[in-house]
Amino acid sequence: MKAKLLLTAMAMSLVLSACGDNGGNSGNAGNGGNGSQASGNDGQAANAGNEATGDDLAYGKSAEPVTLSIGFKIPDDKLKNGDTNENNIVSRYFESLTNVKVVHAWEAKGDDAFKQKVNLAIASNDLPDAMVVDRNQLRKLIDNDMLEDLTDTYEKYGSQLVKDLYASTNGMALADATSDDKLYGLPNVAIEADAPSLLWVRQDWLDKLKLSPPKTMDDLEKIAKAFVEQDPDGNGKADTVGLEGDKSVVYGQKPNPNGFDAIFGAFHAFPKNWIKDASGNVVYGSIAPENKEALAKLADWYKNGLIDKQFALYKETQEPIVANKTGLFFGPWWMPYWPLADSVTNDTKAEWKAYAAPLDADGKFTTHMAPVTDRYVVVRKGYEHPEAAIKMLNVFTRYERRQDPNTEEAKKLDDYAAETGVHIRNFYPFDLLLDYSDAVVKRYNDVQKAVKGEVDPSTFDPDTKLVYDFTMAEKENPKKNMDAWKPAKAYEIGGAVLATQPMEKVYSVFYGMTRTMETKWATLEKLESETFLKIIVGDLPVSAFDDFVAQWKKLGGDQITKEVTDIVNDK
Repeated sequence: MKAKLLLTAMAMSLVLSACGDNGGNSGNAGNGGNGSQASGNDGQAANAGNEATGDDLAYGKSAEPVTLSIGFKIPDDKLKNGDTNENNIVSRYFESLTNVKVVHAWEAKGDDAFKQKVNLAIASNDLPDAMVVDRNQLRKLIDNDMLEDLTDTYEKYGSQLVKDLYASTNGMALADATSDDKLYGLPNVAIEADAPSLLWVRQDWLDKLKLSPPKTMDDLEKIAKAFVEQDPDGNGKADTVGLEGDKSVVYGQKPNPNGFDAIFGAFHAFPKNWIKDASGNVVYGSIAPENKEALAKLADWYKNGLIDKQFALYKETQEPIVANKTGLFFGPWWMPYWPLADSVTNDTKAEWKAYAAPLDADGKFTTHMAPVTDRYVVVRKGYEHPEAAIKMLNVFTRYERRQDPNTEEAKKLDDYAAETGVHIRNFYPFDLLLDYSDAVVKRYNDVQKAVKGEVDPSTFDPDTKLVYDFTMAEKENPKKNMDAWKPAKAYEIGGAVLATQPMEKVYSVFYGMTRTMETKWATLEKLESETFLKIIVGDLPVSAFDDFVAQWKKLGGDQITKEVTDIVNDK
């Protein structure tokens, strides 16, 4: 039973980071491993083997005991055998490797409480030796000269593995934590694959109705109409709907099911992102005129019944997908994990496929991207051992990546996690996970090469090998083991689109919060979401978009745009 639980947990870990980094509260019950992070990039195995000699400073013990005080976010996990948040099997192991004793200056339960504690520490100028901060907190700390410059310390003590992970972002991650050529934080790294929103289609319905795969906006419209009118499920009832939606309309950075982000992207509209217009001016993407075209198209589809009339009323956005009432929705590459596994369980005839669609007027798939990082480990100015924080990042990242050479000790953590259900990663000193930016695409390519017999799967890192094993199991017994189906199809279908389809990738020029946003952004966001939804469902005319833009500017948008422009131009 323990082995089965561990296998299931390992399967689920392959998508955890893709579903959003929830502060590590839903980690792998096995190796603490965020499976979608271990990409198996060429040379990584070799790097792991060289770390014992090439990373002496990175992994070597401090000559004298060092104390590192931190702010700690309390997880839900219940520890056993008298262990505490500060003294447990995880902390003892990392201390044995580094000679760094981590103590908790304070603890907070939940994201909001942790953020408040950090804000209080900044306001009172009473920082622990190191802690995790968000983008806005990092800016305040830098502006008030409260942080240690980590440039030289990172270069000297950063492990090759950590440096490789940062390098996969083409310099963007470290640049995000740098000011005046000084590195003030060690950022997390998110996978690039999580940002695009793909079109997921019931391929068996498409085939039954003899429809071609979707490429253009017209193709999408034709398919939605057919799915509504031509009884694609063959039950003789008019109970299927067209394109599914979510009342949030767009997600803006990392999507979930049913957002319309890809529709807006096809019109070169990027709501909830800060972009530069044709003249080079910084503009809030939601007020750009291209949004009006996207809203007009969606309103027309809704009026003509091509979008599910009930989409804004569902308590859970996945309901019509799971019930197999729709065969058309947008979502990221990991949809087979959820909600498509439930769709297939409820109807084993369901065959889903993903497409990079609709294309724009030039025949290109245009998508917004997400920030490569949003959290940072920082060290208070004056702390005598800033390398202690970096050493801790080195050792838990190596363990997280399943490259820890201390196999016997690492196995003890694995066994502990499997036996107790405790998530190892929740007891790392910092809630900061690193990933290869191209993790999903690289793993897809590696697994496909192995399936074709071009490479030996025994050379893969453990997580890539696991995807390969699940892929082969799914090929041998389709839909018999949904724990195998989920990762197999997520990579085989979603990963394939990301790996093979060219995409025009648009990054926001600003992620964060300005002074005026702190007091007015919530009101502006509510105005935006309500206006967009009302236009789509017909409660407001499309012309109301112009009124929204004027009101947005008047209620603080113009001042916020000025502040964002100043920040962007100062970079």
